[in-house]
Amino acid sequence: MDEIDGGDLLTMAICWGFTNPFIKKGSSGLENIKHDFWLYQILAEYWFLLTRLQFIIPLLINLSGSIVYYYTLGKADLSLAVPITNSLTFIFTALAGSLFGEKAGTKETWIGMIFVIVGVGLCVGSKV
Repeated sequence: MDEIDGGDLLTMAICWGFTNPFIKKGSSGLENIKHDFWLYQILAEYWFLLTRLQFIIPLLINLSGSIVYYYTLGKADLSLAVPITNSLTFIFTALAGSLFGEKAGTKETWIGMIFVIVGVGLCVGSKV
């Protein structure tokens, strides 16, 4: 295994975490689409999403994070890459959501995020 590249992991977490609230906001209104026939429903929902740049652009950024993820998995230690990326994604999602005006979470949420950061630091430190 090559040495883990923290920049790749951080890039993935940012691509995934910061785009999640944008994807959520870009897909708002999808629940209002109603058709009787299931195939028309599916097609209308796809059309709705694929014609909204507010959804497509964050989705493409999110998917680019997935490309970096699969590239990194080939050269990184899985015991580090997966937990680091997933935990940092959670933190970036919470931060981006708070920028959008979503409830930032309770005191316990913020304490949990600090524990996540400390845990990531311990994981990385133990592998060095």
